[in-house]
Amino acid sequence: MRVYETKIQELKVRILAEVARLTWDNRLDNAASLLDIPETIIPGPEANLRCCIYKERAIVNSRVKMAMGGDKSNPNVVEVLPIACDECPVTEMTVSASCRGCLATRCVHACPRDAISIVNHRAQIDHKKCINCGRCLNACQYSAIVKNQRPCEKGCPVNAISMGEDKKASIDVNNCISCGSCVNQCPFGAIQDKSWITDAIRMIQGAAHWGYKTYAVIAPSIAGQFAPATYGQVITGLKLLGFDDVAEVALGADMVAEQEGEELLEKGMLSTSCCPGYVGFIKKKHPELEHLVSHTPSPMVVIGLHLKEKEPDAKVVFIGPCVAKKKEFQLGRTRSAVDCVLTYEELCALFDSKDIDLTQLPETQLDQASSYGRNFARSGGVTQAVVQLLEEKGIGPDRFQLKPVVCNGISECNVALLKAQKGVLDGNFIEGMACEGGCVQGAGCLVRSPKNRVQVEEHAKQAKDRTIGDALAMLNAAESEQEKAGV
Repeated sequence: MRVYETKIQELKVRILAEVARLTWDNRLDNAASLLDIPETIIPGPEANLRCCIYKERAIVNSRVKMAMGGDKSNPNVVEVLPIACDECPVTEMTVSASCRGCLATRCVHACPRDAISIVNHRAQIDHKKCINCGRCLNACQYSAIVKNQRPCEKGCPVNAISMGEDKKASIDVNNCISCGSCVNQCPFGAIQDKSWITDAIRMIQGAAHWGYKTYAVIAPSIAGQFAPATYGQVITGLKLLGFDDVAEVALGADMVAEQEGEELLEKGMLSTSCCPGYVGFIKKKHPELEHLVSHTPSPMVVIGLHLKEKEPDAKVVFIGPCVAKKKEFQLGRTRSAVDCVLTYEELCALFDSKDIDLTQLPETQLDQASSYGRNFARSGGVTQAVVQLLEEKGIGPDRFQLKPVVCNGISECNVALLKAQKGVLDGNFIEGMACEGGCVQGAGCLVRSPKNRVQVEEHAKQAKDRTIGDALAMLNAAESEQEKAGV
């Protein structure tokens, strides 16, 4: 039996699986079948998660809608489910029991809005005047004033979430970078990423009728996500779902390393383009630095372009840990190389919808990429690959002095970009990752753990001594053999 990280994740996967089952059976357009999902998920008679089963079922209905693409009028890939967003305390400054009623009353003097007064020898905050600036919090020598902040607001790295007039979370589309941090941070599952799982199923179903092939391209961070099932068993499972073939996005990363290395040599200063959350952050917060972003597409796009070059009619489904990849696809930045984006949570739902037990399957080998391409999944991996590429090209410090700046999370990215803007950054290659730790801690992961990095590195070691050049040479040799065979 699968062990989920949280009840929220379990609920999400179960609903996605139910929607997937209806899609496989061509019953998604049947209103009665859709209306059955809440009762299937929440059979009753007693509530387990909320005040009553009726509210629980109403929330399931909202999640079903998200599993079918969400609100079409909302351009964001992350949405708030209003009916589920009502349990968190309002973000505000509060006076705790630690208040000593001191004579200094520094909190009173620090407040710029006269929102604090002393009543019965205790500080009291008038929340109609308070602007949550935090000056009183810093002024209190007893740490008696605390800021109660909603987890979604606290977790958003770009301050895109605030409370609406109805005291429910509201996402500012103009600031949101679709990193998905809020999806993980909300303890009530009131924020969720839209799913296009039904599109992926229909692409698989349509292949036999229309004569095209379907490819699943999997990100290297998949290592360990479906444990105890092995990597090879996951590949077999993908083919059982109906995909004609599976390709490593890490092979696309090898291609990216080669192209970005050449671009860096040409320009002298470069920022990575692999992470769509980071690229979105630059576009929204530092547009004056957009020229630094590499013109090389992300590994997802590069491997998709490679497959479409051979088979233009093929359908390519990216499967990874990233919610922001859905935004990259939605904005058309994938150059039509990718037809659908799914997370590991959605892949889990697909396996469940077909009752596929991965642990009972034989292994299928998939060994295309170098260890450097596979390590793109963790912070510092892109830099490591570019260093390797320069070494393989015989480009030493005498020709080009590489000075990388590895940024782990949006906060570090912001510091580096501000320095670059002022011309004081001690570096010429910025590796930016929106998620702390890199893709191994993406919002769409089934498991978020420090072990993820270790598992990816172990997966990378299985490529043994294969270099980036070796991986690309193997690819070219395989394609030549296919051409000779007339495939």
